[in-house]
Amino acid sequence: MDKLPFDPHNPWQELRRLTPARIALGRTGTSIPTRAQLDFQYAHAQARDAVHLPFDHAALNAQLAERGRESLLLHSAAIDRNSYLQRPDLGRKLNDASAKTLREYASAHPGGVDLVIVIADGLSALAVHRHTLPFLARLEEQIAAEGWTVAPVILVEQGRVAVADEIGELLGAKMTVILIGERPGLSSPDSLGLYFTYNPKIGLTDAYRNCISNVRLEGLSYGMAAHRLLYLMREACRRQLSGVNLKDEAQVQTLEADAGTDMKGNFLLGPAST
Repeated sequence: MDKLPFDPHNPWQELRRLTPARIALGRTGTSIPTRAQLDFQYAHAQARDAVHLPFDHAALNAQLAERGRESLLLHSAAIDRNSYLQRPDLGRKLNDASAKTLREYASAHPGGVDLVIVIADGLSALAVHRHTLPFLARLEEQIAAEGWTVAPVILVEQGRVAVADEIGELLGAKMTVILIGERPGLSSPDSLGLYFTYNPKIGLTDAYRNCISNVRLEGLSYGMAAHRLLYLMREACRRQLSGVNLKDEAQVQTLEADAGTDMKGNFLLGPAST
């Protein structure tokens, strides 16, 4: 959909160059212009399509296999998409067959692992299809450098964030991270979310998780998301916790740092004190 024509005499439209938010749309009589209305309807349709797009786990499994990564396909207790959308609790746990599969795998591979990577469709399979593999390419390089042991990648149909807790507990994992499609917005139908948990187990609340949101080309880059997640994982191993007590204070390179200043730490916190 084409953008509204830019009017240099309208100071509000300067803001449109800085944000995808729907501001300075103009008006025609007592309504917004037809072009703006059509643009809104198009964005709304994209968001609805993203929610209902089927999870192409077969293609993802094949791509992981090409990279030498084993994967396991599981399913939540939500039997279909309608059940998933109407019963969030069912998406937070595995069905009986999937739980049995994991128990059998854990029995054949005792000892547990450091990390389990879970991939779930969530509310936008589109986000998973577009961003999972490029992000994993950056993350797994660092995982190998850290020397962490990993389980097969776990693919979950109709999954929600908390399903990773059950998976981590069944596999005896020290840490889990779930890559999941976030709720689509009217300007972001393909936003990928990352949820990290240390010492995962059934029954944990969101207070025990760390979230990195809006991973996509127009949002948080794959490299920066991997950088922040690695920081959280290292700190979690050192402090043996995650969630609200583990703050994201990863050092972020800034333009000032590039210029040779001594600014360190989270760029939101300003220069480090001396």
